[in-house]
Amino acid sequence: MKKLLAIVFSTLLFTTAKSQVYVQAGVNLSNITTSQPSQTQRNSSLTTFNAGILDRVSIGGQFYFETGLLFEGKGSKARINISEDDAYTATFDPFYIEVPANLVLRLPFPKKNKLFVDAGPYIAMGIVGQTKSKGNIGGVNIQNTTAINFSSASANEDDVAYSDLKRFDYGINVGAGLDFRTVLFKVNYGMGLSQLNATQIDAASNDKNRYRTASISLGVPIRSL
Repeated sequence: MKKLLAIVFSTLLFTTAKSQVYVQAGVNLSNITTSQPSQTQRNSSLTTFNAGILDRVSIGGQFYFETGLLFEGKGSKARINISEDDAYTATFDPFYIEVPANLVLRLPFPKKNKLFVDAGPYIAMGIVGQTKSKGNIGGVNIQNTTAINFSSASANEDDVAYSDLKRFDYGINVGAGLDFRTVLFKVNYGMGLSQLNATQIDAASNDKNRYRTASISLGVPIRSL
């Protein structure tokens, strides 16, 4: 991953081909999938953010290749009902360094602006985050904040607070937007393909505990096409 980050950073700095380099920031709405919904646990989306730098390089005609470095917030909120009187909420808020690899199609739009669509894989590395638990169990109010432990090993499948996550995530991004030359407006949807803390034998065959992240972002070019 370190070599990959170094290659991407060098590409952003020293690209001489026809390209567009821009900084980006925006809002993420993140959640996780579950193939086994139950009456005891409900997940809802978490509002977080994204920021980074990206480079689009012309590969011919209206097609471009885009990569870069993004600081991506992911995670989810979970409501766990142990009994009628005992329940708590768990919010896990991890952040990743993400490297996308998108194929971009730019199409003509009025007044020399551009409409674009893009899609491609990504790989991400967890670097920091925390999980917060709050509720009432046995008549006792609980409130706890714990740093997320990122590990290459599989985490405990009973870790409903998601305090132990796999270090690496990968998946597919699909998006679209408008390039107004001085600013880019983008929407994106990231579909994680790696289970973030799975230990189940059938982990590869179900759709549980994978990131789903929708984002709205603005980009400001620092090198224009």
